[in-house]
Amino acid sequence: MSKLALKDTRISELVDNNYVHAYVLFYFGIRFYEYSELTLDQVCKQRGLRVEQVVRELESPTHLREADLPLVSYPIDLIIEYLKHSHFLFVKHKLPYIARLIESFKANHEDYSAVERDLKLVFPLFVEDFIQHIYEEEDTFFRFIQTLERSVKGKFSPTKLYYLLEKNSVQKFAVDHDTHDDEMEGIRRITRDYLITSETPLHIKVLYNELKAFEKSLITHARIENEILFPKAMALEAKVKKAFQDKVKFN
Repeated sequence: MSKLALKDTRISELVDNNYVHAYVLFYFGIRFYEYSELTLDQVCKQRGLRVEQVVRELESPTHLREADLPLVSYPIDLIIEYLKHSHFLFVKHKLPYIARLIESFKANHEDYSAVERDLKLVFPLFVEDFIQHIYEEEDTFFRFIQTLERSVKGKFSPTKLYYLLEKNSVQKFAVDHDTHDDEMEGIRRITRDYLITSETPLHIKVLYNELKAFEKSLITHARIENEILFPKAMALEAKVKKAFQDKVKFN
């Protein structure tokens, strides 16, 4: 669609053509469900936005895009930084956006009344549990790995290291991590696996697509942790233990 065509397209049509447009508009302060019958140009004039800037972002959204990086070849500290950045995007951007979609969801249709009720009840609980989980992960597992990294460079007390290795293990963190592998099972059940038909209202289409995309991001995130971070962390832990045992042997 050309720039001129985008400017003169109604918001509802823009979003119906591509649900990601709703996300882009949201971060310009435009709630698609509040301006559905206006054109993009009309909304931008109302809100004092430069339509050219909004069009550029709609054509090629750059903000909040996760980089496609060869993480398997990265050192472990950079992998942790990448995962922490993903956590930031989840907590500060994606989840607040989905929460707003759910808060503003008015079923007005008997097929979706139960969905509205259940999502408004379950999603805040999911968010609370999810945020607690990732902060725990950063405060315990990520910190443990960073401590192992420092000890390899000789920047950690041997006595503290001994107690740390006695108390923690990568294997234990891996087992705990597995219990969180299907966090969105309940939401899938409520939405019947994000089922969309030709009769599905636009708001539901956007919401279900966002939930589905978020779940896909979580699966990718978990795969990076399981297939890249944990093996590297286990190798690092083994290296630290061997160095520690060798040091004890020679003392």
